[in-house]
Amino acid sequence: MKTSRRSAVDPFIVMDVAQAAARAEAAGRQIVHMEIGQPGTPAPDTAHAALAAALPTRSLGYTVALGLPELRAGIARLYDDWYGVDLDPERVIVTAGSSGAFLLAFTALFDTGARVGVSEPGYPSYRQILKALDLLPVGVPTHAEAGHRMAPGDLPAGLDGLIFASPANPTGTILDRAGLSALIDACDAQGTAFISDEIYHGLHFEGRATSALELTDEVYVINSFSKYFCMTGWRIGWMVVPQDHVRSVERLAQNMFICAPHAAQVAALGALQGRAQAEGYRAAYAENRRLLLDGLPRAGFTRLAPPDGAFYIYADVAHLTDDSRALAAEILDGAGVAVTPGLDFDPVRGHRTLRFSYAASTADIREGLTRIAAFMAARAAG
Repeated sequence: MKTSRRSAVDPFIVMDVAQAAARAEAAGRQIVHMEIGQPGTPAPDTAHAALAAALPTRSLGYTVALGLPELRAGIARLYDDWYGVDLDPERVIVTAGSSGAFLLAFTALFDTGARVGVSEPGYPSYRQILKALDLLPVGVPTHAEAGHRMAPGDLPAGLDGLIFASPANPTGTILDRAGLSALIDACDAQGTAFISDEIYHGLHFEGRATSALELTDEVYVINSFSKYFCMTGWRIGWMVVPQDHVRSVERLAQNMFICAPHAAQVAALGALQGRAQAEGYRAAYAENRRLLLDGLPRAGFTRLAPPDGAFYIYADVAHLTDDSRALAAEILDGAGVAVTPGLDFDPVRGHRTLRFSYAASTADIREGLTRIAAFMAARAAG
């Protein structure tokens, strides 16, 4: 039986690294995980309490495709609290994680063959989902000299759309309000649909990130409970679309997903009441970030992108190797620390970069740094 051309997407390399780490653990090794962008902390207690209260009394069957009205209203209030944006809950669409939102957004906005800009480095699944939908991902390189901050002059002509993240994965870079406004205006001027991936909002360590909704309503904004609220496996996210797009996206959601998981929606509604706990988690990430910014240069990783937000540090390792995948394998084998080669994020230049996640516990980050420093010292001594 044949498979489709659309199914020939590249693997998600970080998951291959995680699988190799799991094999090492199954063989009895203790591995420090600095590869996956998954919080090492649980969902807020209020999320668990909300679901536990619902289980005996609610069937948790299908919800309407757009999501529980009370959850949509709660998400709208979050925009008021965080950004001072008065958001109509009717524009909020609850999705099966941000991945479900990407599918809905790309399908709603673009026809076959559309050219959609993706940052390089950037989240790899953008490219692969676009390919699977017979859309053309167009790499938009960012550069260390500019702090990996995209500018209007970086945009190729003739893009049908641009998906852009701030804070970014893998660099952690935040684009300030003026920079984001200029990028949105440039897209608007050339008829390029703008999709703002704001999944790492709330995870900032200097000034907060600007939401595209502070600047215009003519964008798609995608977010999730996975990162700030530590709910990766619950698979619950959302997006905000212009009012006149809601019905189109609703029809797609009805047919593609029916609805996001009801149980996860109930838990997400509870999580919105657990922001004090989430802020405590953010403080732990701030300490982890401090440790890595101090420890990685001591271990030989001196060329780092500015990690303004999220929980990643992106390192240029061209002075150490021309094969980041091999170096990541060396570090896993020799130090017992899993890190991600940059090929996941940049197919052109990623063979010279690594991503370090600091979403794990502070104890694990300390242990990982100790191991990496010892390994790199031995490697340099040769």
